[in-house]
Amino acid sequence: MQPAIKARWQIHFCVLLWGFTAILGKLITLPALQLVWWRTLLVAGSLLLIPRVRRGLKAMPAKLRWGYAGIGVLVSLHWLTFYAAIKLANASVGATCIALGPVFLSLVEPWIAGRKFDPRELLIGVAVVPGVAMVVGGVPLDMRMGIVVGTVSALLVALFGAFNKRLVEHGDPLTVTCIELGTGTLFLTLLAPLLPGPAFVLPSLHDGILLLVLSFGCTLLPFALALVALRHMTAFGTQMVTNLEPVYAIVLAILLLGEQRQLDGWFYGGVAVILAAVFIHPLLSRKQTPPSQPELLGTAESHSVIE
Repeated sequence: MQPAIKARWQIHFCVLLWGFTAILGKLITLPALQLVWWRTLLVAGSLLLIPRVRRGLKAMPAKLRWGYAGIGVLVSLHWLTFYAAIKLANASVGATCIALGPVFLSLVEPWIAGRKFDPRELLIGVAVVPGVAMVVGGVPLDMRMGIVVGTVSALLVALFGAFNKRLVEHGDPLTVTCIELGTGTLFLTLLAPLLPGPAFVLPSLHDGILLLVLSFGCTLLPFALALVALRHMTAFGTQMVTNLEPVYAIVLAILLLGEQRQLDGWFYGGVAVILAAVFIHPLLSRKQTPPSQPELLGTAESHSVIE
């Protein structure tokens, strides 16, 4: 099999695994804060066992570590709001909201990166508005708070994606992921006492097994596969594949959770409008250069690649 074809299949497999994160978020009974705390702890702790990561931490300048640590706070807040949206609504709603991430990124990146704003990106943002309205009209009233929280999560994923683009070339991806998720664990530890309910509890056997699958099968495994696959793919090709993640998540939610019984045709029509806008964006700004590194593919449910 040719390397490029093999890489494309690997990325599709990675995106499928990422699509399972929404399903696992619904199946794990822990509240969103505890779910995310255990996930960040397991992934960051595992990365610390790798000698390459420890060497990278020692060699990295303190100023750069602080920069990645700040992004880690955004990562933890993104995951927290993502899983909160799933708990408040369902996996399909959470995945649909995350599909707004690339749209938000096209709007906030010029501001953060200091580049000229492209009017075509504003058109993409405007194009998703009808889709969002249809999604809101297609869910029960008691799920609509999940849409609000999920939209905040999509904005957060765009913010940390834009900041990562400014710093991604300055550190080893595994080391950077360890810093960001380690900082996220610490931030959530400090945040927990300020929120209602118990701070932390040991997961049940059921939740423990699913947390291990989420942390290793849906985070570290696809991260490792993507590191290899991205060497043989263009930024455009990778973005088009990773944009399929909400599609995979929604299909899995239908097959495994039967969520189509909770939602009507307006919801799925809105999803189609949003995804159409998401796929049009890379077509308008197509780039053929291969990505040099992934943009922290292990730290999001919306996985853009660097330019």
